[in-house]
Amino acid sequence: MKRNSVSLPGLMFVLGIHGALLYFLFKQELIPPPEQLATLLVNFIPSPKPKEEAKPEPPPPAPKPQPVKKPQSRQLVAEAPVISKSEPVAPPPPPLPQPEAEPEPKPAPIAEAPPQMSPGPVTLSAELSVACPELNAPAYPALSRRLGEEGKLVLRVELDESGRVKVAQVVDSSGFKRLDEAAMVAVKTWRCNPPQRNGQPVRAIALQPFNFVLQGD
Repeated sequence: MKRNSVSLPGLMFVLGIHGALLYFLFKQELIPPPEQLATLLVNFIPSPKPKEEAKPEPPPPAPKPQPVKKPQSRQLVAEAPVISKSEPVAPPPPPLPQPEAEPEPKPAPIAEAPPQMSPGPVTLSAELSVACPELNAPAYPALSRRLGEEGKLVLRVELDESGRVKVAQVVDSSGFKRLDEAAMVAVKTWRCNPPQRNGQPVRAIALQPFNFVLQGD
């Protein structure tokens, strides 16, 4: 502990002496200021000489193209033969006749297609009632009941493409006009399924019989 306390003041004393000595020298201008010292150091350092860049050698001159000698053109002059006045001059030959152009053949007329005839009606082999899902039985006339009129009749019926009855006529009469008319009125209300041809509905003809019979009480 005593050695540390004695050495510290001694060290401080030595540092103070050195500081006073540096101050004295600085005042006497024996030591230059920092600016001059930096300038002196800069002046003493020689600057490096720049290296000289190697200059590229110029390319050798290109050989001059030799002029190509053009061949001398020779003009060919056709000399016309000298015809004496005494020699007869032959007239130029007449022009050849040009062949006449053949007329273009006319196109053949296009034959018009004949108008398509509407296909005729198909005749049904069975009775008309077989192909009709909607049908009503004819009403028995009241006067025919009182008079006791009975009979059988056959109608010829023609259907259109929609299945409706277009024409109905009596083929075999019952013998009583009232019964025949009652059958025609009833059949015209029927709705039927028309036959088809190539997937399309067509008209049809069928026969339909009717039988008027009085039933006793």
